[in-house]
Amino acid sequence: MSENSDLKALVEGDDGISVLRGGGKKRDWNGIHYKTGLSSKNVNAKDLSINVATIPPGGVAYAHIHVEFEVMLYILEGEVRHEYGEGCKQVVDNSAGDFIFIEPGVPHEVFNRSDTQPVVAFVARSTADEWDKIIPYDREAGQQG
Repeated sequence: MSENSDLKALVEGDDGISVLRGGGKKRDWNGIHYKTGLSSKNVNAKDLSINVATIPPGGVAYAHIHVEFEVMLYILEGEVRHEYGEGCKQVVDNSAGDFIFIEPGVPHEVFNRSDTQPVVAFVARSTADEWDKIIPYDREAGQQG
């Protein structure tokens, strides 16, 4: 069974409203644990995907770029640092209750600031592909990897 078939099996309904109860299983990408959400992989989404991301204590989502899509985050738990921009030299710290908007093409690396508590965030993307349009970024060279 393919990953998409697996993900579709978790969803109820298909007549205009689809439901994923309890968020399904977890998948990993770039040091982050994702609770399965909704995307083109399991519903008829064309331009949007959502899920919940967890960065483990001390974890890092290594430098990357979102190609041609926006991301909005809502921090549910924990404290996170984004190092971003050319060479990832700019810094912004956020904690539970903060909303974050990341424009397309902005290089960034994400750090859990705690060695004991996870960061948990609700993630919305303006693409139905989840992380298919994400590329690595070499922060030392200041270029796409």
